[in-house]
Amino acid sequence: MSHQSVNQRITAALQLSFIADALAMPVHWFYNPLDIYEAFPGGVQKFEAAPEFHPSSIMHLHSTNTGGRGAQQIPTMPQVVGDIILKGKQQYWGIANQHYHRAMAAGENTLNLHCLRVVMRVIKNNHGRYNADKFLSDYIALMTAENSAHPDTYAESYHRSFFANLASGKAPEKCGAVNHDTASIGGLVTIAPIAIAELLHERSLAHVQQICRTHLFLTHPDEYLAKICDAYVALIDALLFRDSVDPRSFIAATAKQSAGIDVIHLAQQYADDNHVVGGKFSRACYIQDSWPSLLYLAWKYCDDPLQALLTNTNLGGDNCHRGAVLGVILGLATANGLDKWFAQLADAAAIREEFFT
Repeated sequence: MSHQSVNQRITAALQLSFIADALAMPVHWFYNPLDIYEAFPGGVQKFEAAPEFHPSSIMHLHSTNTGGRGAQQIPTMPQVVGDIILKGKQQYWGIANQHYHRAMAAGENTLNLHCLRVVMRVIKNNHGRYNADKFLSDYIALMTAENSAHPDTYAESYHRSFFANLASGKAPEKCGAVNHDTASIGGLVTIAPIAIAELLHERSLAHVQQICRTHLFLTHPDEYLAKICDAYVALIDALLFRDSVDPRSFIAATAKQSAGIDVIHLAQQYADDNHVVGGKFSRACYIQDSWPSLLYLAWKYCDDPLQALLTNTNLGGDNCHRGAVLGVILGLATANGLDKWFAQLADAAAIREEFFT
Protein backbone atom coordinates (compact mmCIF):
# COMPACT_ATOMS: atom_id res chain seq x y z
CA MET A 1 0.00 0.00 0.00
CA SER A 2 1.26 3.49 -0.82
CA HIS A 3 2.01 6.08 1.82
CA GLN A 4 -0.42 8.35 0.00
CA SER A 5 -3.36 5.96 0.38
CA VAL A 6 -2.72 5.64 4.13
CA ASN A 7 -2.73 9.42 4.44
CA GLN A 8 -5.89 9.66 2.36
CA ARG A 9 -7.62 7.24 4.69
CA ILE A 10 -6.48 9.16 7.76
CA THR A 11 -7.65 12.49 6.37
CA ALA A 12 -10.99 11.01 5.34
CA ALA A 13 -11.49 9.43 8.78
CA LEU A 14 -10.90 12.69 10.61
CA GLN A 15 -12.99 14.75 8.19
CA LEU A 16 -15.97 12.42 8.38
CA SER A 17 -15.84 12.47 12.19
CA PHE A 18 -16.32 16.25 12.21
CA ILE A 19 -18.92 16.15 9.43
CA ALA A 20 -20.97 13.50 11.24
CA ASP A 21 -21.02 15.49 14.46
CA ALA A 22 -21.99 18.77 12.80
CA LEU A 23 -24.76 17.11 10.78
CA ALA A 24 -26.25 15.51 13.89
CA MET A 25 -25.81 18.53 16.19
CA PRO A 26 -29.24 20.16 15.58
CA VAL A 27 -31.09 16.92 16.42
CA HIS A 28 -28.66 15.54 19.00
CA TRP A 29 -30.55 13.58 21.65
CA PHE A 30 -33.87 13.79 19.81
CA TYR A 31 -35.14 10.37 20.86
CA ASN A 32 -38.26 10.26 18.70
CA PRO A 33 -37.39 10.38 14.98
CA LEU A 34 -40.81 11.89 14.29
CA ASP A 35 -39.64 14.96 16.20
CA ILE A 36 -36.67 15.23 13.84
CA TYR A 37 -38.94 15.22 10.80
CA GLU A 38 -41.26 17.75 12.42
CA ALA A 39 -38.37 20.12 13.10
CA PHE A 40 -36.76 19.46 9.72
CA PRO A 41 -39.31 18.29 7.12
CA GLY A 42 -37.77 15.48 5.12
CA GLY A 43 -35.15 15.01 7.82
CA VAL A 44 -31.79 16.71 8.18
CA GLN A 45 -30.17 16.80 4.72
CA LYS A 46 -27.54 19.51 5.24
CA PHE A 47 -25.80 21.37 8.02
CA GLU A 48 -28.42 23.13 10.13
CA ALA A 49 -28.41 25.44 13.12
CA ALA A 50 -29.69 24.17 16.46
CA PRO A 51 -33.43 24.87 16.75
CA GLU A 52 -34.61 26.78 19.78
CA PHE A 53 -36.97 24.02 21.01
CA HIS A 54 -35.70 20.56 21.95
CA PRO A 55 -38.54 18.07 22.54
CA SER A 56 -36.40 15.51 24.44
CA SER A 57 -34.15 17.82 26.44
CA ILE A 58 -33.74 17.16 30.17
CA MET A 59 -30.83 19.56 30.60
CA HIS A 60 -32.84 21.35 33.30
CA LEU A 61 -32.59 18.18 35.41
CA HIS A 62 -28.82 17.76 35.05
CA SER A 63 -26.53 18.80 37.86
CA THR A 64 -24.34 21.84 37.32
CA ASN A 65 -22.02 20.65 40.09
CA THR A 66 -21.15 17.09 39.12
CA GLY A 67 -22.19 14.29 36.76
CA GLY A 68 -25.72 13.01 36.36
CA ARG A 69 -28.85 14.72 37.57
CA GLY A 70 -29.21 16.92 40.63
CA ALA A 71 -29.09 20.43 42.01
CA GLN A 72 -28.38 23.38 39.75
CA GLN A 73 -28.09 26.02 42.45
CA ILE A 74 -25.87 25.61 45.54
CA PRO A 75 -25.12 29.17 46.70
CA THR A 76 -22.39 28.17 49.16
CA MET A 77 -20.09 26.64 46.55
CA PRO A 78 -18.79 27.48 43.08
CA GLN A 79 -20.78 25.92 40.27
CA VAL A 80 -18.81 23.59 38.02
CA VAL A 81 -21.01 24.76 35.16
CA GLY A 82 -20.80 28.53 35.04
CA ASP A 83 -17.89 29.20 37.38
CA ILE A 84 -15.30 26.58 36.34
CA ILE A 85 -16.41 25.44 32.88
CA LEU A 86 -18.97 26.81 30.42
CA LYS A 87 -18.53 30.23 31.96
CA GLY A 88 -21.57 32.43 31.51
CA LYS A 89 -23.75 29.56 30.34
CA GLN A 90 -25.15 28.12 33.58
CA GLN A 91 -28.21 30.36 33.21
CA TYR A 92 -29.43 28.27 30.28
CA TRP A 93 -29.41 24.94 32.11
CA GLY A 94 -32.58 25.45 34.13
CA ILE A 95 -34.88 25.99 31.15
CA ALA A 96 -37.20 23.17 30.10
CA ASN A 97 -36.79 22.02 26.50
CA GLN A 98 -33.61 24.04 26.11
CA HIS A 99 -31.47 22.71 23.26
CA TYR A 100 -28.26 21.13 24.53
CA HIS A 101 -26.32 23.01 21.85
CA ARG A 102 -28.17 26.28 22.25
CA ALA A 103 -27.62 28.88 19.52
CA MET A 104 -24.99 26.84 17.68
CA ALA A 105 -24.78 27.66 14.00
CA ALA A 106 -24.93 25.35 11.00
CA GLY A 107 -21.64 23.50 10.57
CA GLU A 108 -20.41 24.01 14.12
CA ASN A 109 -19.07 21.12 16.17
CA THR A 110 -20.07 20.04 19.66
CA LEU A 111 -17.82 20.03 22.72
CA ASN A 112 -16.46 16.50 22.39
CA LEU A 113 -15.21 17.26 18.89
CA HIS A 114 -13.37 20.26 20.29
CA CYS A 115 -11.77 17.80 22.71
CA LEU A 116 -10.84 15.73 19.66
CA ARG A 117 -9.15 18.84 18.28
CA VAL A 118 -7.18 19.14 21.53
CA VAL A 119 -5.85 15.62 20.96
CA MET A 120 -4.92 16.38 17.36
CA ARG A 121 -3.06 19.54 18.37
CA VAL A 122 -1.17 17.65 21.07
CA ILE A 123 -0.06 15.06 18.52
CA LYS A 124 0.88 17.61 15.87
CA ASN A 125 2.89 19.70 18.34
CA ASN A 126 4.63 16.64 19.82
CA HIS A 127 6.32 15.27 16.68
CA GLY A 128 3.36 13.07 15.80
CA ARG A 129 3.07 11.33 19.18
CA TYR A 130 0.45 11.42 21.92
CA ASN A 131 1.29 12.73 25.39
CA ALA A 132 -1.20 12.27 28.25
CA ASP A 133 0.14 15.07 30.45
CA LYS A 134 -0.04 17.54 27.59
CA PHE A 135 -3.56 16.40 26.75
CA LEU A 136 -4.73 16.96 30.34
CA SER A 137 -3.14 20.41 30.45
CA ASP A 138 -4.70 21.46 27.14
CA TYR A 139 -8.07 19.86 27.94
CA ILE A 140 -8.26 21.81 31.21
CA ALA A 141 -7.27 25.00 29.39
CA LEU A 142 -9.99 24.47 26.76
CA MET A 143 -12.67 23.83 29.34
CA THR A 144 -11.77 26.61 31.79
CA ALA A 145 -11.00 29.43 29.34
CA GLU A 146 -12.42 32.80 30.44
CA ASN A 147 -13.56 33.49 26.90
CA SER A 148 -15.12 30.29 25.63
CA ALA A 149 -12.89 28.36 23.24
CA HIS A 150 -15.87 26.41 21.86
CA PRO A 151 -19.51 27.26 21.04
CA ASP A 152 -21.30 24.64 23.15
CA THR A 153 -23.70 25.14 26.07
CA TYR A 154 -23.72 21.56 27.37
CA ALA A 155 -21.09 19.33 28.94
CA GLU A 156 -21.69 15.62 29.51
CA SER A 157 -21.46 14.02 32.95
CA TYR A 158 -17.85 13.03 32.47
CA HIS A 159 -16.75 16.64 32.00
CA ARG A 160 -18.68 17.85 35.03
CA SER A 161 -17.41 15.05 37.25
CA PHE A 162 -13.83 15.59 36.09
CA PHE A 163 -13.90 19.27 37.02
CA ALA A 164 -15.72 18.66 40.28
CA ASN A 165 -12.89 16.30 41.22
CA LEU A 166 -10.27 18.76 40.02
CA ALA A 167 -11.84 21.53 42.12
CA SER A 168 -11.74 19.24 45.17
CA GLY A 169 -7.96 18.98 44.85
CA LYS A 170 -7.49 15.70 43.00
CA ALA A 171 -4.59 15.39 40.58
CA PRO A 172 -5.73 15.75 36.95
CA GLU A 173 -4.80 12.16 36.10
CA LYS A 174 -7.09 10.97 38.93
CA CYS A 175 -10.14 13.08 38.06
CA GLY A 176 -11.94 10.59 35.83
CA ALA A 177 -15.14 9.50 37.59
CA VAL A 178 -17.59 6.63 37.30
CA ASN A 179 -21.17 7.69 36.56
CA HIS A 180 -24.24 5.92 35.26
CA ASP A 181 -23.15 6.70 31.70
CA THR A 182 -19.37 6.34 31.91
CA ALA A 183 -19.51 3.39 29.50
CA SER A 184 -20.76 5.53 26.63
CA ILE A 185 -19.86 6.10 23.01
CA GLY A 186 -18.64 9.62 23.79
CA GLY A 187 -15.60 8.08 25.44
CA LEU A 188 -14.39 6.84 22.05
CA VAL A 189 -14.61 10.17 20.23
CA THR A 190 -11.00 11.20 20.98
CA ILE A 191 -9.43 7.75 20.48
CA ALA A 192 -8.92 7.63 16.71
CA PRO A 193 -6.11 10.19 16.28
CA ILE A 194 -4.17 8.60 19.15
CA ALA A 195 -4.53 5.13 17.66
CA ILE A 196 -3.62 6.32 14.18
CA ALA A 197 -0.64 8.41 15.27
CA GLU A 198 0.85 5.66 17.40
CA LEU A 199 0.20 2.94 14.81
CA LEU A 200 2.13 5.01 12.27
CA HIS A 201 5.15 4.83 14.57
CA GLU A 202 4.93 1.20 15.65
CA ARG A 203 3.07 -1.92 14.61
CA SER A 204 2.54 -3.30 18.10
CA LEU A 205 -1.25 -3.32 18.30
CA ALA A 206 -1.26 -4.38 21.96
CA HIS A 207 0.96 -1.47 22.94
CA VAL A 208 -1.15 1.05 21.04
CA GLN A 209 -4.30 -0.38 22.60
CA GLN A 210 -2.76 0.17 26.02
CA ILE A 211 -1.91 3.80 25.18
CA CYS A 212 -5.50 4.34 24.11
CA ARG A 213 -6.82 2.67 27.28
CA THR A 214 -4.67 4.97 29.39
CA HIS A 215 -6.10 7.99 27.61
CA LEU A 216 -9.65 6.63 27.90
CA PHE A 217 -9.33 6.15 31.66
CA LEU A 218 -8.41 9.81 32.16
CA THR A 219 -12.09 10.63 31.57
CA HIS A 220 -13.97 7.31 31.19
CA PRO A 221 -12.64 4.74 33.70
CA ASP A 222 -14.70 1.70 32.76
CA GLU A 223 -13.33 -1.75 31.98
CA TYR A 224 -16.11 -2.80 29.61
CA LEU A 225 -15.70 0.41 27.63
CA ALA A 226 -11.96 -0.27 27.54
CA LYS A 227 -12.61 -3.67 25.95
CA ILE A 228 -14.69 -1.99 23.25
CA CYS A 229 -11.92 0.57 22.86
CA ASP A 230 -9.49 -2.30 22.23
CA ALA A 231 -11.80 -3.62 19.51
CA TYR A 232 -12.11 -0.15 17.99
CA VAL A 233 -8.35 0.32 17.87
CA ALA A 234 -7.93 -3.12 16.29
CA LEU A 235 -10.51 -2.19 13.65
CA ILE A 236 -8.70 1.09 12.97
CA ASP A 237 -5.47 -0.86 12.53
CA ALA A 238 -7.06 -3.36 10.15
CA LEU A 239 -8.78 -0.74 8.00
CA LEU A 240 -5.87 1.69 7.90
CA PHE A 241 -3.25 -0.78 6.67
CA ARG A 242 -5.33 -3.24 4.65
CA ASP A 243 -4.49 -4.01 1.05
CA SER A 244 -7.31 -5.20 -1.21
CA VAL A 245 -9.45 -6.83 1.48
CA ASP A 246 -13.11 -5.74 1.52
CA PRO A 247 -13.44 -3.40 4.53
CA ARG A 248 -16.88 -4.88 5.24
CA SER A 249 -15.22 -8.14 6.26
CA PHE A 250 -13.31 -6.36 9.06
CA ILE A 251 -16.44 -4.52 10.21
CA ALA A 252 -18.48 -7.73 10.29
CA ALA A 253 -15.74 -9.60 12.16
CA THR A 254 -15.43 -6.81 14.73
CA ALA A 255 -19.20 -6.82 15.28
CA LYS A 256 -19.20 -10.56 15.82
CA GLN A 257 -16.17 -10.64 18.11
CA SER A 258 -16.81 -7.53 20.23
CA ALA A 259 -20.60 -7.34 20.32
CA GLY A 260 -21.77 -10.83 19.38
CA ILE A 261 -23.93 -9.59 16.50
CA ASP A 262 -24.23 -10.57 12.86
CA VAL A 263 -24.48 -7.26 10.98
CA ILE A 264 -25.00 -9.05 7.67
CA HIS A 265 -28.06 -10.83 9.05
CA LEU A 266 -29.37 -7.61 10.61
CA ALA A 267 -29.09 -5.76 7.32
CA GLN A 268 -30.92 -8.58 5.53
CA GLN A 269 -33.58 -8.92 8.22
CA TYR A 270 -34.56 -5.26 8.66
CA ALA A 271 -35.34 -2.82 5.85
CA ASP A 272 -36.03 0.03 8.28
CA ASP A 273 -32.93 1.12 10.20
CA ASN A 274 -35.18 2.24 13.08
CA HIS A 275 -35.88 -1.42 13.78
CA VAL A 276 -32.18 -1.85 14.55
CA VAL A 277 -31.20 1.56 15.97
CA GLY A 278 -34.08 2.31 18.29
CA GLY A 279 -35.60 -1.17 18.13
CA LYS A 280 -33.07 -3.90 18.74
CA PHE A 281 -30.59 -1.41 20.20
CA SER A 282 -31.25 1.79 22.12
CA ARG A 283 -30.56 5.13 20.47
CA ALA A 284 -28.87 6.24 23.70
CA CYS A 285 -25.19 6.71 24.46
CA TYR A 286 -24.64 3.45 26.35
CA ILE A 287 -21.88 1.51 24.68
CA GLN A 288 -23.67 -1.85 24.66
CA ASP A 289 -26.18 -0.32 22.23
CA SER A 290 -24.30 2.45 20.44
CA TRP A 291 -21.33 0.28 19.44
CA PRO A 292 -23.34 -2.44 17.63
CA SER A 293 -25.58 0.26 16.14
CA LEU A 294 -22.71 2.10 14.49
CA LEU A 295 -21.09 -1.12 13.28
CA TYR A 296 -24.39 -2.06 11.67
CA LEU A 297 -24.55 1.32 9.93
CA ALA A 298 -20.89 1.10 8.91
CA TRP A 299 -21.40 -2.29 7.29
CA LYS A 300 -24.70 -1.46 5.60
CA TYR A 301 -23.62 1.90 4.16
CA CYS A 302 -19.92 1.19 3.71
CA ASP A 303 -19.96 2.25 0.05
CA ASP A 304 -21.88 5.49 0.69
CA PRO A 305 -20.47 7.48 3.61
CA LEU A 306 -22.77 10.47 3.05
CA GLN A 307 -25.86 8.28 3.22
CA ALA A 308 -24.45 6.62 6.33
CA LEU A 309 -23.95 9.94 8.11
CA LEU A 310 -27.35 11.30 7.10
CA THR A 311 -29.02 8.07 8.20
CA ASN A 312 -27.20 8.18 11.52
CA THR A 313 -28.29 11.80 12.00
CA ASN A 314 -31.97 11.12 11.36
CA LEU A 315 -32.03 8.09 13.66
CA GLY A 316 -31.56 10.50 16.56
CA GLY A 317 -30.42 9.66 20.06
CA ASP A 318 -26.71 10.13 20.71
CA ASN A 319 -26.15 10.58 17.00
CA CYS A 320 -23.32 13.11 17.39
CA HIS A 321 -20.94 10.80 19.24
CA ARG A 322 -22.15 7.66 17.49
CA GLY A 323 -21.61 9.49 14.21
CA ALA A 324 -18.13 10.72 15.14
CA VAL A 325 -16.95 7.13 15.60
CA LEU A 326 -18.91 5.89 12.59
CA GLY A 327 -17.23 8.59 10.49
CA VAL A 328 -13.77 7.34 11.41
CA ILE A 329 -14.62 3.80 10.34
CA LEU A 330 -16.18 4.94 7.06
CA GLY A 331 -13.29 7.25 6.26
CA LEU A 332 -10.75 4.49 6.77
CA ALA A 333 -12.91 2.10 4.74
CA THR A 334 -13.45 4.38 1.73
CA ALA A 335 -10.77 7.13 1.83
CA ASN A 336 -13.67 9.42 0.89
CA GLY A 337 -13.61 12.44 3.18
CA LEU A 338 -16.55 14.23 1.53
CA ASP A 339 -14.31 17.24 0.88
CA LYS A 340 -17.12 19.56 -0.23
CA TRP A 341 -19.03 18.87 2.98
CA PHE A 342 -15.94 19.30 5.12
CA ALA A 343 -15.29 22.69 3.54
CA GLN A 344 -18.70 23.85 4.79
CA LEU A 345 -17.80 23.30 8.45
CA ALA A 346 -17.56 26.49 10.47
CA ASP A 347 -13.98 25.73 11.53
CA ALA A 348 -12.87 23.76 8.47
CA ALA A 349 -9.67 25.71 7.82
CA ALA A 350 -8.55 25.61 11.46
CA ILE A 351 -9.35 21.91 11.79
CA ARG A 352 -7.45 21.08 8.63
CA GLU A 353 -4.37 22.82 10.04
CA GLU A 354 -4.56 20.57 13.11
CA PHE A 355 -4.36 17.31 11.12
CA PHE A 356 -1.04 15.63 11.84
CA THR A 357 -0.40 13.89 8.51
